[in-house]
Amino acid sequence: MLIRPWDTFNQRLVANVHPPTWQNPTPSGKYNLVVIGGGSAGLVAAAGAAGLGAKVALVEKHLLGGDCLNVGCVPSKSVIRAARAAGDVACAGEFGVHVSGAVSIDFGAVMARMRRVRADISDHDSAQRFANLGIDVFLGEGHFGSGDTFMVGDATLHFSKALIATGSRAAIPPIPGLDTAGYLTNETLFELTERPERLAIIGGGPIGAEMAQAFQRLGSQVYLLDAGARLLHRDDADAAALVADALARDGVQLLLKCEISGATLAAGKRTLSYTIDGQAAELTVDAVLVAAGRQPNIETLDLAAAGVTAHRRGIEVNDYLQSSNPNIYAAGDVGFKYQFTHTADFTARIVLQNALFPFPKRKASDLIVPWTTYTDPEVAHVGLTPADAEQAGIAITTFSQAIGETDRGRADGDDEGFVRVHVKRGSDKILGATIVARHAGEMLNEITLAMNNNLGLKSLANVIHPYPTQAEAIRQVADQYNRTRLTAPLQRVAGWWMARTR
Repeated sequence: MLIRPWDTFNQRLVANVHPPTWQNPTPSGKYNLVVIGGGSAGLVAAAGAAGLGAKVALVEKHLLGGDCLNVGCVPSKSVIRAARAAGDVACAGEFGVHVSGAVSIDFGAVMARMRRVRADISDHDSAQRFANLGIDVFLGEGHFGSGDTFMVGDATLHFSKALIATGSRAAIPPIPGLDTAGYLTNETLFELTERPERLAIIGGGPIGAEMAQAFQRLGSQVYLLDAGARLLHRDDADAAALVADALARDGVQLLLKCEISGATLAAGKRTLSYTIDGQAAELTVDAVLVAAGRQPNIETLDLAAAGVTAHRRGIEVNDYLQSSNPNIYAAGDVGFKYQFTHTADFTARIVLQNALFPFPKRKASDLIVPWTTYTDPEVAHVGLTPADAEQAGIAITTFSQAIGETDRGRADGDDEGFVRVHVKRGSDKILGATIVARHAGEMLNEITLAMNNNLGLKSLANVIHPYPTQAEAIRQVADQYNRTRLTAPLQRVAGWWMARTR
């Protein structure tokens, strides 16, 4: 299996996650669990089941590790790290650090480092590692033969339970001419060895925002196009506005409320035709990245043969992640609305419990799901947004603390960003939170832990944070809540007591 460029790093990657000389085992007897898809959900489920003593088969047609290792989290965050270094150099003068001479970015070296990091990590997802765990690893495309069999090449895998964990891929919008003009997705973006001078990105969600800022900082002129009125439509509107401002400061050209009507190719350049507020315009670039949503990888599985119902967003499952065939489950992107590596991990754990043991049953709806968009600043979120609460008819009270008002925020020069926590009105029950900060993804875990353990906001006021840290903003938000508990009668009593004890 060839991945471009075919250098030593990618050769080492493939040697781990799809060895060219791999020989599929001969199946014998019935498997407790057949896992279809070797991405985050599939690998967690296979390793977990094997560790419990189950007889497990793992099937992957492409690269073990799935999107996260190969074309998602690992390569994107490696590129983002390089872009953050470039951004730090660009603003170093604000801190009295002056860089003399021109600063150059070696894009080829940035991408080579990314490939090295990916190859270094790939050993953890290697075919041999999972075989060593006692798992029968089958590399190749397969499909269901019936409600309790799965076919891979000439092999028939009989199972008691099966897990579909085939993930998702970029959804391609129906723009006339786009297929002919050519485009990149996350599956091909990280094959680049030369920087596109002008890059158009279609889609203002997390992937689009992250890559827009990263490639702009690495020297491309980036144009970010989205049909919506703002970026990051699932996040807090104020958070999205701060990200939009950050991207604009870096030089990204934001084209919002943008309807793309066509694409053409001429002399190696791609031209997008679009309208904004009724005004027609064209944009000519070297490359186009499509980041406009995801679609499930289910077309070749022959789900009908297994009695599994699917829809355009993936496998139809109940709260226990069972499909219409009660012996076949789905986890990760293909069966859960939150399409993140960490939710793939935790939905796989739910399947392990529900598929292999009679009780207790676990529900996907019980998961409290955080996520982070890795722009600079980051946007980290968990639970409900105000819009979610309004739609559900839940009254909330919101407490907010600016990062720039913390001592560490001032010292770091981080004047923007905030910690914002929503509680159920009349209580301290945390229903959701958003943090905008340089390391918001690291800061959010404290709030997620509190929600997971039914700890109210007032409990976070008792957490001692090292001084000075930006995470002190979380305690300050909790202090705000505690001050609301000091009612007028309590204030009068406290004043009377203090006067008495003077």
